[in-house]
Amino acid sequence: MPIYRLDASQTLTTDIETAWRFFSDPSNLAVITPPEMEFQITGEPPTAIRPGLVITYRLKPLPLLPLRVSWATEITQVNQPHMFVDDQIAGPYALWHHEHRFEVVEGGILASDQVHWSLPLDPISTPIAELAVVPQLRRIFQFRAETLARAFPSSAAGRPRLSISAL
Repeated sequence: MPIYRLDASQTLTTDIETAWRFFSDPSNLAVITPPEMEFQITGEPPTAIRPGLVITYRLKPLPLLPLRVSWATEITQVNQPHMFVDDQIAGPYALWHHEHRFEVVEGGILASDQVHWSLPLDPISTPIAELAVVPQLRRIFQFRAETLARAFPSSAAGRPRLSISAL
């Protein structure tokens, strides 16, 4: 089962408390997800994250297909206002471990994501990852970077960085 690593970061011209409020509010997941994915939190929308919180949602992982999937993630670690971690407990991936980090830097906050992920059904998952999932993750994080540049307007100069590689 190949494991992939995604690293994304962007400097946002804001303070750490404002960044934390934005990223730790689960309702903003819909804001930073491309609309064609039809992201929707199911159940009672949580107002803030905490360790043990389970967030359930439905979305179209590959918008060109009519398939909608259910997904559940658990917030496993929180160190306010510097980081939190969510792990998939049910959904389309065999592994999804997502670390969100916020660091005060010159000019604002460096918001960083590191995701370790893999798909089920090895060995057929490798071509699926390369042909569909990697491009879709690039699209998602590019959309996210553009949305964040609008949400934090002076952040447009904070050039986003993104890399995805097999480990």
